[in-house]
Amino acid sequence: MKRFRVVLGAFAAAVMVLAFTAPVTAGNGPKPVELQILAINDFHGNINSSFSTYGGSGGAQYLASHLRAAEATSPNTMIVSAGDLIGASPLISALFHDEPTIEAANLFGLDVNAVGNHEFDEGSAELLRMQNGGSHPVDGDLDGDGFAGADFQFLAANVVVDATGKTLFPAYEIRTFQGVRVAFIGLTLEGTPSIVTPSGVAGLTFQDEADAINAAVAELQKIQVESIVVLIHEGGFQSVPGNEDGCTGISGPILDIVDRTSDEVDLFISGHTHQPYVCVIDGRPVTSAHSFGRLYTDIDVTLDRVTKEMTVVSIDNVPVARTITPAADVQALIDKYDALSAPLANRVIGTITTDITRTNNAAGESALGDVIADAQLAATAPAGFGDAVVAFMNPGGIRADLAYAASGVEQDGEVTYGEAFTVQPFGNSLVTMTLTGSQIDTLLEQQFDNPSPGSNRILQVSQGLSYAWSSSAPKGDKVEIGSIMLNGSPIDPAASYRVTVNSFLADGGDNFTVLVQGTDRLGGDVDLDALEAYFVASSPVAPGPQNRITVLP
Repeated sequence: MKRFRVVLGAFAAAVMVLAFTAPVTAGNGPKPVELQILAINDFHGNINSSFSTYGGSGGAQYLASHLRAAEATSPNTMIVSAGDLIGASPLISALFHDEPTIEAANLFGLDVNAVGNHEFDEGSAELLRMQNGGSHPVDGDLDGDGFAGADFQFLAANVVVDATGKTLFPAYEIRTFQGVRVAFIGLTLEGTPSIVTPSGVAGLTFQDEADAINAAVAELQKIQVESIVVLIHEGGFQSVPGNEDGCTGISGPILDIVDRTSDEVDLFISGHTHQPYVCVIDGRPVTSAHSFGRLYTDIDVTLDRVTKEMTVVSIDNVPVARTITPAADVQALIDKYDALSAPLANRVIGTITTDITRTNNAAGESALGDVIADAQLAATAPAGFGDAVVAFMNPGGIRADLAYAASGVEQDGEVTYGEAFTVQPFGNSLVTMTLTGSQIDTLLEQQFDNPSPGSNRILQVSQGLSYAWSSSAPKGDKVEIGSIMLNGSPIDPAASYRVTVNSFLADGGDNFTVLVQGTDRLGGDVDLDALEAYFVASSPVAPGPQNRITVLP
């Protein structure tokens, strides 16, 4: 087992509280090499977004200034990302297929990015274009100039191309600091295929995270690399969220992954759960910096020139405060894309009566989920457009709330195209299919223990459908089929119904595999176009009633 020393002050670990003191340089030995690692995760293309958290934070122009100021304090710096740098992005980036985010990351000096699930939103070929550059195969150069790709390296230790048996991107990147080599292994969660459009990851195999890390470590050991950092797009949750430098009651997939990973790994930088924390799990530090560029993690380590081992000295999650002068070059980039996207983003599509949020009630139903499902039903119910009688929406596809208060050039209560895009940024098309009543029941049962035991993914449902589910019933019997009512009548298990979902769900996304069995499929509008049409026709739109799903003991 590797000798490992962590020095972090004091904070809560997964199963204990550990306290450390600063390392001491032994005798007359050579002075250790100092290395600073600055980390982000789950940026999601928020190059010009501001947030009320931490007194006002976010924005690539401010992140760049913070990173540059931190970089100036250390002789050696690596800037890293633990995935979802792109995907599910605001309009200013997504309209241009996230090229603006790649260009902003080039400017603020990102060195490596582990792939996350959202890196695959537009498929592996598009992700390769993000790395290598070139014009979009359909839209060309929407910003009027070429795209050179990322100056930084994407990493994918557990994403294997079936046709070649090789990883889509390198498993790791090795950098040398004053004679000491440090490896950065990057990977995404094994469950990526179940949370992105399956066609986008066709031909790829996503391996177990710990197995992939251990395989990379074995390779690194053969070439005598002793300092190893993992950038992993999987994470955990604190039982008391919001303590960005703490680790209270940590749970989630990251625990098992770290426990099963070789002790040769010195540091884990995690993501995916959008949580801030600084933990010690299985004796190793594990960090996460929230999401959207609201925080970055500042990690100071030393590297022994003789043993080549890493010692973690300090870790802090630092707010990206907007009180600092923004980086002029990144601001110029943002201004360029803001001007190009503004005419579309600022177009008013309708009005709302008050805030409409994605906050779930006890049954798992949200007011915004109701509205989106209703919009999709309205788009596909007419004869010849699907003849749908019900629509279902996946909750993970609803990325933001609709706020009544004006946030830009619009008035209070007005909803702009840019705001609607932020709610539904994926560009999925609507698919109407035929399911039996029994298959609808199966669909509802697949909401539970999904994606893991004890977790639920409650689909949002359109008006006319209602049902009850039991929190205490066993898996497979949560929903009593007799409780599923459609327009006041119980569904018939043997009858056929026209059902609308988005293309992500239609391909079996989010583990709703029964939808793959749907027949007589008819493609429809892009989901965002359906939402816009609903607002045009129905404004002012009120929050959904949240009375379609009932939870029983």
